[in-house]
Amino acid sequence: MRRKLVVGNWKMNGNLAANAVLLSEIVAGLAANAAHPGADCAVCVPAPYLAQCQAQLSGSQVAWGAQDVSAQASGAYTGEVSVAMLQDFGCRYVILGHSERRAYHQEDDALVASKTVAALRAGLTPIVCVGETLAQRDCGQTALVVQAQLGAVLAALAGADGADVAKIVLAYEPVWAIGTGKTATPQMAQDVHALLRTQLAQANAAAGVSVQILYGGSMKPDNAGELMAMPDIDGGLIGGAALKAADFLAIIRAA
Repeated sequence: MRRKLVVGNWKMNGNLAANAVLLSEIVAGLAANAAHPGADCAVCVPAPYLAQCQAQLSGSQVAWGAQDVSAQASGAYTGEVSVAMLQDFGCRYVILGHSERRAYHQEDDALVASKTVAALRAGLTPIVCVGETLAQRDCGQTALVVQAQLGAVLAALAGADGADVAKIVLAYEPVWAIGTGKTATPQMAQDVHALLRTQLAQANAAAGVSVQILYGGSMKPDNAGELMAMPDIDGGLIGGAALKAADFLAIIRAA
């Protein structure tokens, strides 16, 4: 039985004062339900706030991580952050291949695969994002797109160690359902998750059973329970709702 995982993606939001309040409320809310934690949880924050998370979340039920990392170990890469730097701040997770990175920073499948390999070598857990745009979905290309995105990662890991496939987390984020007013039904999300799980199993049987596949299409307190009741939806990658402690905690409770 896969344990549920709820990860907050703060994106480019936050400040020291607001973060302190938010993190304190999340920790307190989880502590109040310590006897029945129900799910694992984490926050992935802007790099300048990793030290704050390390200081404030150490010893709590909340893990933390980053929103991106370089595929390069070190060197003349101005503005980049290495896996070793994330290790310095006790990160457990790193989000890779988010649709906003793919769209705004032209990250392709090969680069996302390289970053995944780098993260795993450093002992980090990569949350690898896949998902299709509205145009791609309207053209019936959902399966083609998400399988190509995942396939690049699987190919890179097969070249190193096939068992590494079981060490990743996947996140399906239908780009067309984020901030557009359109919604993916739980069954629509489940269909894609099942497709991804089959692809994982073909690469590594153990991974097909154990890898957590999160849903990242605007999960909120009012739809979280129904989504996570689906057999292949193992949690959520949460955007806006992760910036409000009450909403984030409600989603964790739903998990």
